[in-house]
Amino acid sequence: MTQSPTFTYASQTINRLGYGAMRITGEGVWGYPADREQCLAVLRRAVELGVDFIDTADSYGPNVSEELIAEALHPYGHVRIATKAGLLRTGPNVWVPCGRPAYLRQQCELSLRRLGQESLDLFQLHRIDANVDRDEQFGLLRDLLDEGKVRAVGLSEVSVEEIVAARSIVEIATVQNRYNVADRASEDVLDYCESNGIGFIPWFPVAAGELARPGGPLDTLANEQGVSVAQLSLAWLLRRSPVIIPIPGTSSVAHLEENCAAADVELENATFEALSALSA
Repeated sequence: MTQSPTFTYASQTINRLGYGAMRITGEGVWGYPADREQCLAVLRRAVELGVDFIDTADSYGPNVSEELIAEALHPYGHVRIATKAGLLRTGPNVWVPCGRPAYLRQQCELSLRRLGQESLDLFQLHRIDANVDRDEQFGLLRDLLDEGKVRAVGLSEVSVEEIVAARSIVEIATVQNRYNVADRASEDVLDYCESNGIGFIPWFPVAAGELARPGGPLDTLANEQGVSVAQLSLAWLLRRSPVIIPIPGTSSVAHLEENCAAADVELENATFEALSALSA
């Protein structure tokens, strides 16, 4: 299987086709998965297939995703684990922003403990908390970086203006926003990241909805290429920008292998242009 192209952030070089570990939890991203052993197998198989960037968060479970990653993969060797903090969980499918500096520091320490690391490879602010001065949140990230608790800092679901504000306080290595071939709301953020050498991690990287329906534009183009809609979506992202780091998630080994095979897909120019011309 072909390795995806690479990206380097904070002196850490990774293969750009990563893995998102939200789905190795229970329903509603709450509690343990129904098949724990299968999820452990997915994590191990991902690394066998060349994945060396795994994205998670303290809120996935909560705690469950980080615990399973450590159980399956620690010590991590060349594999980089990116985690996030800033969302409280009070029940299935409930997410409450919390950016109090003391809380973010606590969650960093707990992630270090669960993952068994002395320094987090990438620590991302899951959401900017509108009820807390954002400069205080960015300042805490800077402190953790200065103290060596984290090796790099990222943001999630932010605007260009918010990235600029954060960069005046702390170096930003990555940004994680929702983005795929059918959802371009963060196009300006991607363009800013590309211009400034910031990694762009699209969550929900596989297109869904009307454009991806059976017989729809994506399905038609995928059939013409002889690939799945998921593979087509990921191949387009990998070609769209050299800073894009897709993190498709799954709790199925077969689905994981299908996603990773997207690195082998060479889009014809006409297909890439047709995909780029689509809009939701």
